Amino acid sequence: MTTYLISVFVFGYLLITLEDVIRINKTAVALYTGIISWVVYVVSRGNAEDFNTELIFQLGSISEILFFLMGAMTIIELIDIHRGFDVITNRIKTTSRSKLMWMIAIISFFLSALLDNLTTSIVMISLLRKMIDDKEDVKLYAGVLIISANAGGAWSPIGDITTTMLWIGGQVSSNNIMKTLFIPSVISVLVPLFILNFSMKGDLKRVENDEVNAKRKEKVKGSWRILIGGLSALIFVPIFKSVTHLPPYMGMLLGLSMVWILSELIHFRKDEEAKKPFSAVYALSKIDSSSVLFFLGILLAVGALEQANILHGLAIWMNNTIGNLDLIVFCMGLFSSIVDNVPLVAATMGMYSLEDFPMDSQLWEFTAYCAGTGGSILIIGSAAGVAVMGMARISFFWYLKKISWLALIGYLAGAVYFIMVNNWL
Repeated sequence: MTTYLISVFVFGYLLITLEDVIRINKTAVALYTGIISWVVYVVSRGNAEDFNTELIFQLGSISEILFFLMGAMTIIELIDIHRGFDVITNRIKTTSRSKLMWMIAIISFFLSALLDNLTTSIVMISLLRKMIDDKEDVKLYAGVLIISANAGGAWSPIGDITTTMLWIGGQVSSNNIMKTLFIPSVISVLVPLFILNFSMKGDLKRVENDEVNAKRKEKVKGSWRILIGGLSALIFVPIFKSVTHLPPYMGMLLGLSMVWILSELIHFRKDEEAKKPFSAVYALSKIDSSSVLFFLGILLAVGALEQANILHGLAIWMNNTIGNLDLIVFCMGLFSSIVDNVPLVAATMGMYSLEDFPMDSQLWEFTAYCAGTGGSILIIGSAAGVAVMGMARISFFWYLKKISWLALIGYLAGAVYFIMVNNWL
């Protein structure tokens, strides 16, 4: 069974990477891979009825991410159709390629720590598509966005799902993880940016939405209110989670409902036909459903590997073969760029107890760094990367050629700094 499951995953993974060559949409391949992975797992083990509970459990975990993603994308679309982003993009005047790169990286890094890397990526890629005309430039800045958002999420207890898992599980404390991982996370962003800075010469072509053209456009009622309401709803999510201890998708859906009501109140006096283009129902019709289904397929495939204990077995094999904890965690970070980092971190939490490694041990801190930033090495290695991949139409091989090596160098630099400070200094 293990051989068949791995073969299905690798074959599907290969077809996703070859999307531009075989001309088959990656969402179709991802869904096929996810379903067939479960078929292989269930058929090889026996009666399908015995696995209903396992499948429902996996679907429950996956649905949390999908509902979160759909809620965030709908809020973003509501802001967009009210031209709320024009309020921001019209104030970013620079056309310098290098200056804009640094602005995108800094905003993404800190916004990710405040919200989370997935929400930040959705917000920032929406802004980039509004500002930049050249599709190649959009892809390049999207690569910077992925690296920055994942690094920003690693040092915050609410910035990345794996850091949140370790925080809730009692492996790390909020103050210590922020203090310990802030500098390594900054290094993992600065090194790629300094390298990229040498090639970021000249000016870029901006979308024709500058201040002059903006004045010519018909003003949309409630732009400011929807922008503030939408961003407030996104910021509200981690606060909601901290106060209620309910899953983040509950806070996201609550935020969506509040922004939905706000949009209804803004256009209250209009008839249904005039109100329709500014409604949440219309925004829902505009969200990228293909990206949501791509997420579903990928997470189903990873869930099958997790349920079959293949990922846990990998962690045990590394523990027995490699031995050195720092090297094991470092390799875990590299693996998280291939498969989802959540089951890998869950396996690590299951392998090592809090009795042997108490709260804020180096093992847990380094795990948070590697799982958070390692996913940037490949575009499908993180939720942020998968979301941007769909929204910016980035192919696997384009990212591998242009961005992966930069993300890897940044990952190595931050890891070396962490090990030097904690082991040698």
